[in-house]
Amino acid sequence: MNAPSDLPPGKAESSLAPQEIFHTLRQTTEQLAAPLSAEDCAIQSMPDASPTKWHLAHTSWFFETFLLESGLPGYRHFHPQFRALFNSYYNAVGDKHPRPERGMLSRPSLDEVYAYRRHVDNAMLQWLSRAQSSEVLAMFTLGLNHEQQHQELILMDIKHMLSRNPLQPAYRNAPARAAITAAPPLHWHSYSAGLCEVGHAGAALGAGGGVDFFFDNEGPRHQVWLADFALASRLVTNGEYLEFMQDGGYTRAELWLAEGWDAINAHHWRAPLYWQQRDGQWLHFTLHGLQPIAPSDPVQHVSFFEAEAFAQWASRQSQWQDARLPTEFEWESAAAQQTITGNFLDGQTLRALPAAHQSSAPQQIYGDLWEWTRSAYAPYPGFRPATGAVGEYNGKFMANQYVLRGGSFATPRDHIRATYRNFFPAHARWQFSGIRLAR
Repeated sequence: MNAPSDLPPGKAESSLAPQEIFHTLRQTTEQLAAPLSAEDCAIQSMPDASPTKWHLAHTSWFFETFLLESGLPGYRHFHPQFRALFNSYYNAVGDKHPRPERGMLSRPSLDEVYAYRRHVDNAMLQWLSRAQSSEVLAMFTLGLNHEQQHQELILMDIKHMLSRNPLQPAYRNAPARAAITAAPPLHWHSYSAGLCEVGHAGAALGAGGGVDFFFDNEGPRHQVWLADFALASRLVTNGEYLEFMQDGGYTRAELWLAEGWDAINAHHWRAPLYWQQRDGQWLHFTLHGLQPIAPSDPVQHVSFFEAEAFAQWASRQSQWQDARLPTEFEWESAAAQQTITGNFLDGQTLRALPAAHQSSAPQQIYGDLWEWTRSAYAPYPGFRPATGAVGEYNGKFMANQYVLRGGSFATPRDHIRATYRNFFPAHARWQFSGIRLAR
């Protein structure tokens, strides 16, 4: 059990046993919920979000359903109805509670959900003490990565929930911040045309459960032809996005895709999510409460529609002539040459605002904000979903979504890689998303 191939991604050189890795992961999830009241944990602020209480239970459900039920002799369910109550979208598992009604679950209580987590944790420690096949260990590693995804979802959903409160409460107090300086000038980094290999080179859904873990939507590895392109040295800033707004960005139909134009008018969007104007000053709601907009910080919480409209506007400006959104393969070919470093969720350490950078080198490729690409979320050539219920993890969502790359400040540091494909519908903007231009 202590061989490197049995450890989760990014932990191959770690001296921690799998039991310690599992315990740390589970502790981090609960620490993210720690600043919240029981009332906070029960609220569902929109159908796309889930209550924190549900996240805490569902991540336990995953280990229980896919590992303990069949893999630990004598295992007894904490509550038989939890199997349907905390199933997310796995039709092969059975019944599900309707997603838009997760906020109606006043019972079980938050205390009972934590008791459920203790029950599953104790059983998992027993499970980890037993010899397991590489296939089963791969499922364990998937469970770890699944919970890391929900750690980011918890923060996304907490922020949306708190933003709906007229008191504008902070999730955490803001840490001390260095003096805000101007963002560096945007530079273009050029990449030559040629055949490029993209996608993960592994075999299947984290086969072997080791450092080569990846989700099935990241493969198979294949070749794509890339024409000459250039990628911006940094993300688009609040100040630059404000210029777009002041130039009529939300009122000029020629900048928008048809569905985007319909969306902004149906929902009355005139600024990124969480922005509000008071006495002529722009503010935005953050996990640290209401804060003034820092012009040099990267703009966040924009939909694909808004990112695409900004790129259309930027392409008509002299300094950004011919600008557009990158394809996911352009992004990956550039990112594969960079070290994975940046502003991430590191344990329980959270810097909940993306930062301005002061370098002309490519910055923020990883961390800070997920970056919209112009690529539809579609299967790679030769893609086959994993067998069994986990085959529903990614493949069945390959329609009407766009790919984002790179991770955010709420993404666990050891969760991201150049081949990682996040995806959201074009109208979604409660995720921690930003804009990097290409041309």
